[in-house]
This record gives sequence, structure tokens and C-alpha cells, in this order.
Amino acid sequence: MPELAEVEFYRKQWDSGLRQKILSVDIHADKRVFRGTDIDLLRRTLAGATLLQSRAHGKQMLFCFSKGGWLGLHLGMTGKLRTESAAFVPVKHDHLVLRQKKQTLVFGDPRLFGRVLFERGTAAPAWWTNLPPGIFSAQFTLAACERFLKRHGKAPVKAVLLLQAGFPGIGNWMADEILWQSRLHPRGAAGKLDGTARKILFRETRFVAKQAMKIVGEDFSDLPKSWLFRYRWKKKGICPRCAAVLEHASIGGRTTCWCPECQVEN
Repeated sequence: MPELAEVEFYRKQWDSGLRQKILSVDIHADKRVFRGTDIDLLRRTLAGATLLQSRAHGKQMLFCFSKGGWLGLHLGMTGKLRTESAAFVPVKHDHLVLRQKKQTLVFGDPRLFGRVLFERGTAAPAWWTNLPPGIFSAQFTLAACERFLKRHGKAPVKAVLLLQAGFPGIGNWMADEILWQSRLHPRGAAGKLDGTARKILFRETRFVAKQAMKIVGEDFSDLPKSWLFRYRWKKKGICPRCAAVLEHASIGGRTTCWCPECQVEN
């Protein structure tokens, strides 16, 4: 599932369409990605509108159009944004197609776990403005992080890192990377982390997110060989720090990878 950095990469795929008018809108209106969305309003508003800007927040994207159009996109597990030629012919999984003079902006999602939201108005909709503070925001502080960990104190710290209300944009691979960088076992109870461990977790959350945005978010380049990510799914993969064989289990409903030597369970 796309996480913070992948979402940033896909958001930028539509940058070539900025400040250009939408000539027409093609939609697979019966697909579940449009559940709860006013399809007719979307079509009427975006046809003839200009794409003004885009933003990303965690796993969410917002595209702002003239005529008061606010298009929200969530990629789900398999959603992607891309740009095609002006003469592009949509295929089965291309559910939202915005045609411009020089190119076509496409949202495709084979497994239909993504989501399209749309509103028309003078201000950004509540489903955007009510999102929790982002990882890079001034509101995402050590104190806020500690309060969230305490609030979910009985849960494994891996599961807590996946909660978008506290760690927007952090998904499975990023949570594993943060815990490995922090030398914390994913099964450890969030509420039992001491002050030092909480500070390290906060620091590494920011570090992993920042580096991922620079590398993956920029051009989908490979992450460093010194990171757990490069070895976590290899058969008998080894820890890049100590060469111990990595372990796997389901924690927080997600397959989790860790090093039994670097991340000792207390």
C-alpha cells in the first residue's frame, strides 16, 4: 500500500497538468472508488476548470481546481496516478480520466481499494481540514507523540505506528524501518516505552519519513542498502547492521519484519 513517500511521488505525476484546463472528464461511475461521491457534480465542475495546485497529507492527496473544485484521492493498495498523451484511450482499471490539451491525467486502481472524494466550495472540505497533524508539521511534537503512545498504551508499538490518527502516512514498511532504526521490538507495548525510547522513536519517525520523501518521494529511487527495507522480504534475509537472520510475524494485522539481535523483546 502506498505510504507517505509513495503518495508524494504519485501526487507530482499530475504536475504537468497544473495551470491547464480540463477539457473533458471520463469516469467509471459504477466503481466503488466513487462511493459517496456526487459524480454529476464532479463532471460539471471539473469540465472547463483549471488545475491550480495539489497537496499531500499522509496517505491523502488534494487537487484544487478553479470553479471551487476540490478533488481528494486516496490510493488504497494499488491506486496510481500517471500522465498519458492527449489521445490516450483508457483501459479497464482507469477509473478517473481528466483530459487536457497536451496530456491526460489518469487515476487507475486495479483492486478498487482507493477512494475518490469531491466537493465544490470556496474553502477546502472538512475531510481535508480535519486531518491530524502531519509528520512534518509543527504540531507533530515529542509531547504529542508521547500522548498518542500513552493513549494506545496496551497495543504493540508496531500497531500504534500504523494508526493514521497519530502517524499519518506511516504504513507497514515505514513502521518496520522506524522500529529497526530505533532498535525497538515491534511487539513491545507502546505504553511501556521509557522516556529515552520515546525520544528515539520520535526522532527516527521524523528521520525515516524525511529520507523517504527525499529518495522515494522525489523519483522513486531505491532506499539505502543500510536500511532494513532492502532485506525485509528476502528469503532468509539478514539484518544489514548485525547480519542476524530476520524474523517475521503478523503484528497489528500486518506482516512485520525485525532483527532478533538488534530489536530484543523485553
